[in-house]
Amino acid sequence: MSFEAKFLSLNLTLPPAPKAMGVYKPCLIHGNDLYISGHGPLKPDRTLITGRVGADLTLEQGYEAARQVGLAILATVRANLGTLDKVKRLVKTLGMVNATPDFAEHPKVINGYSELMREIFGDDAGVGTRSAVGMGSLPGNIAVEIECMFELV
Repeated sequence: MSFEAKFLSLNLTLPPAPKAMGVYKPCLIHGNDLYISGHGPLKPDRTLITGRVGADLTLEQGYEAARQVGLAILATVRANLGTLDKVKRLVKTLGMVNATPDFAEHPKVINGYSELMREIFGDDAGVGTRSAVGMGSLPGNIAVEIECMFELV
């Protein structure tokens, strides 16, 4: 099954592809690589999931926020490539969690994004290298921000 067909079979709802909120490009193709700038947990109604994990949000809510970031990233990929079938594999992810100083489960939060990518792109192409770190704050108090890089076919 192609990546696009797999995505469609899951009946997922994508938010609108986010626009740049500063002096940067949401994505950039360089050779066979697609670089995705930091995305937040944008919902279909154009609102963002905000709050600090460990204070305002539970681990589970943080996980869902990371999954929502994954959907926003997929919206950007589809808007710029026309289809997920131009993706060969996920290469690298940096996941940043807006968390309290004592919160220590950052990887479990970013799993919300990583498990979505694996679900769509498979065990090999959907799992790349990854860092999951905590931040003292994120822009607009968003719960999670993720940037990544895909290899294109």
